Amino acid sequence: MQTFSKLLSITALTASLALGVGSIAKAEQKTDFKVAWSIYVGWMPWGYAADHGIVKKWADKYGIKIEVTQFNDYVESMNQYTAGAFDAVTLTNMDGLSIPAAGGVDTTAVIVGDFSNGNDAVILKDKASLADIKGQNVNLVEFSVSHYLLARALESIKMTERDVKVVNTSDADMVAAYKTADVTAVVTWNPLVSTILEDPTAKKVFDSSQVPGEIIDLMVANSGVLKDNPNFGKALAGIWYETAALLTSDSADGKAAREAMGQASGTDLKGFESQLAATKLFAKPADAVAFTASGSLPKTMDLVRNFLFEKGLLGNGAPSADVIGIEMPDGKILGDSGNVKLRFTETYMKAAADGSL
Repeated sequence: MQTFSKLLSITALTASLALGVGSIAKAEQKTDFKVAWSIYVGWMPWGYAADHGIVKKWADKYGIKIEVTQFNDYVESMNQYTAGAFDAVTLTNMDGLSIPAAGGVDTTAVIVGDFSNGNDAVILKDKASLADIKGQNVNLVEFSVSHYLLARALESIKMTERDVKVVNTSDADMVAAYKTADVTAVVTWNPLVSTILEDPTAKKVFDSSQVPGEIIDLMVANSGVLKDNPNFGKALAGIWYETAALLTSDSADGKAAREAMGQASGTDLKGFESQLAATKLFAKPADAVAFTASGSLPKTMDLVRNFLFEKGLLGNGAPSADVIGIEMPDGKILGDSGNVKLRFTETYMKAAADGSL
């Protein structure tokens, strides 16, 4: 869960609007697909599946090839997808709207994998109440989900960003920054949250479990590619649910999988399981379908699009949060129905739930 490229989203949106792009672009039938992912607890199954033959198994079932590539830089993975170098990528609901969708790339959420349920947090130094944040400098990755979480936290106590000063800080520098005397408030995500909370001065005063279902982790694909190659979406669903079942299993194989994913993400079994505990993982497809079809998703995306509009991240000169259309599973659209660029669908998750993959 990291930051995104403001410049890319603005530049690409301007270009897409100039071209008048409004419907799913015609792709083509093909047999080779490229998927990008980056390190985060809810996305570790993709790397594990690639390393342990699960990706190949499902690709073979549908007579296709799927190449899975890990990116150490989350932003770069999304930029590469937006540029067309990859057919699918892992990202959050907010970043999906601000980068590929705002960049003119019609994008569909194939898998709603989880939502942050405590992995993202507001931390104060030697203060135990969120209200104590007033007047403080707050270090966070600007325009990221951390920035969004801060806005939601402040809103919960009838404050706004005017009551604090945001200090843009790289996630790579966050732990070191907290250790300095002049940094007294940070907003970040795991595993950084866990590391910072090891300091006795650190007090968690708000986290994503207080805004459940708002920071959502997805596997998305280019809508045109998906339309012309539905077997690609089916394979992605098969890969995810087989690996997620293993991840959540109490068996020896399940423990070994969690240990491997923990090591791959730079922690150990205990650390990885603590991050999983702060994640609402949709390991069962029926649960993912129910969440995606619920009335809470349109409300969440309305909050997200308005946050992005207020930050100028829906395009230079965007007249309102309606500039980009967001299609819900029932076909209803938030925003401009002539410029739908982000779509949520139950199709592939429901096929998994029905046993029809």
